[in-house]
Amino acid sequence: MSLTRALIDVGPLRGSPVFRRLWIGRTVSVLGGFMTMVTVLYQVWDMTHSAVWSGAVGLAQVIPMVVVGLLAGSWVDRGDRRRIYLIATVGQAVCALLLAVQGFTGGVPVAGVLVLVAASSCFGAIGGPAAGVFVPRLLPKEQVAAGLALNQVSGQAMMLLGPALGGLFLGWFGVGACYLLDALTFACAFYGAFGLPALPPEGEPSRAGVRGVLDGVRFLTGHRVVRGALITDLAATVLAMPVSLFPLVNAERFGGDPRTLGLFMSAVAVGGVTATALSGPVTRLGRPGLVMLCGAGTWGVALALFGLVSDPWTGLALLAVAGGADALSVVSRVTIVQTRTPDALLGRVTAAEQIVGQGGPHLGNLRGGLVAGWTSGATALVLGGLLCVLAVTYVGTTTPELRDGTPTEDQ
Repeated sequence: MSLTRALIDVGPLRGSPVFRRLWIGRTVSVLGGFMTMVTVLYQVWDMTHSAVWSGAVGLAQVIPMVVVGLLAGSWVDRGDRRRIYLIATVGQAVCALLLAVQGFTGGVPVAGVLVLVAASSCFGAIGGPAAGVFVPRLLPKEQVAAGLALNQVSGQAMMLLGPALGGLFLGWFGVGACYLLDALTFACAFYGAFGLPALPPEGEPSRAGVRGVLDGVRFLTGHRVVRGALITDLAATVLAMPVSLFPLVNAERFGGDPRTLGLFMSAVAVGGVTATALSGPVTRLGRPGLVMLCGAGTWGVALALFGLVSDPWTGLALLAVAGGADALSVVSRVTIVQTRTPDALLGRVTAAEQIVGQGGPHLGNLRGGLVAGWTSGATALVLGGLLCVLAVTYVGTTTPELRDGTPTEDQ
């Protein structure tokens, strides 16, 4: 196989100027978001020196995502997704500007900072489902997986770059300037989406309120392939998420060296970027369900083995493998959701997928911490990895449509 075929498929960037502009705007905005994530954590810690308040930052981001998400998905499926996305982008930019103002003035208590973070998360919970329809509406079906892989690789690259830049800018310019820079990046996202055509739902619009949400839930529970994809993702994150265990495992196995601890997350991200950059054969395969099952299973095996090793370089290599497998699994999950869901339901299903993708890791980190408290960090890793493999095997065995890529009766 040639190197060109192995590399990520950039056909969507060459063939669709609209997608290219959207992708560039999204990439810049994601970079600003990761810089702000570091800035918020730094500011909250600097104001309180409290781990409780630092932990509250995560709650301020996740709770609005869950509470607002499904209702926002119903709204998205009744209106012009482009207009809704632009409104949400403006809302996030305003929140970033208010964070910048308080960063420069220093007159807002820590609770006020968290309120602004939560407000920004609410707008993100609206914009995410709206953006979920862009790729399948802008690209031919055979290029959807490649477009989603491009989104994934840019997001993971910014996850590597953003925190580092955020730390540098914090040292040079302070928290206010970092928030202001994030606000400016939303202008790029707005410009990227402004040239999109109107994107109303195709088919019957969503019913208003709770009835529309219940229609989306009925689709999720009834469609075996989409349901299997979301369950597989939950199995990987809730049962085997390792991040909360890294400090403990580092102390148990690697002498507590902070340099080793810092490399753990970097190894996961490097593996994800590398795998996505070489995802050309995977996205061209046309079997996202099989790829997702294999990726989630490999994630569990790699993390279980990481819990057993004592050599730091072997451990970092296993984390890179886990990160690569997870990245391919995420690309495949999003591909399944966006190609198997009717457009009229896509906002609600994307909202549910967003909740799974955001909430699963937090629950997984909580699970890992509780199990480690009863046993040890290594035991929690090994047990979680093995449970993940068992759960993924069960989903693959009981959902042949997901494994084989065959049509289902409910489609």
